Amino acid sequence: MAKVTDVRVLTGAALEAALDDVAALRIAVFRAFPYLYDGDLEYERDYLQTYRDSDGAVLVGAFDGDRLIGASTGTPLTDHADDFGAAFAGTGHDLADVFYCAESVLLPEYRGQGVGHRFFDLREALARELGLPKVAFCGVQRPPDHPLKPKDYQPLDQFWIARGYAKVPGAVAQFSWKDLDEMAETQKPLQFWIREL
Repeated sequence: MAKVTDVRVLTGAALEAALDDVAALRIAVFRAFPYLYDGDLEYERDYLQTYRDSDGAVLVGAFDGDRLIGASTGTPLTDHADDFGAAFAGTGHDLADVFYCAESVLLPEYRGQGVGHRFFDLREALARELGLPKVAFCGVQRPPDHPLKPKDYQPLDQFWIARGYAKVPGAVAQFSWKDLDEMAETQKPLQFWIREL
């Protein structure tokens, strides 16, 4: 197993310098089920602009020596109000109270070393520093009989539940991307999970 040598928060110039590597990680890791994302660097650079622009953004990097092998991001949910406001309508959660944990991507050969927990620990710590009492994230929902689902696929639900997260009833966002087996983008449902800090 490849060894993770460091997991740390990146800010300023270090954050800026890492964003192309984060984009490449997102493209590589999200190709796998359940995302099946057929991504490109230009889209990724545009998407990651949020983390340059938000004062409350965090990028957590996982390293093997100097090589970025995993990354996790987050911002106050109000930075994503246009994308997620409709999903939270009627749930009783105020967007201004919520820190949004976006992606966590880690190359497969580095999994099983506790990096996923560190990603959540460091983002939840920033949420506390910002005075936000809730943390949320969302995950794509695929049908159980999806033709590209690997036989050995294990969803992360039990990991998230063990960390205190629960599904938010009715909080489902719709996002479009091109799957590996598709000719064009299609909408996918993403279920929100939340916990109180």
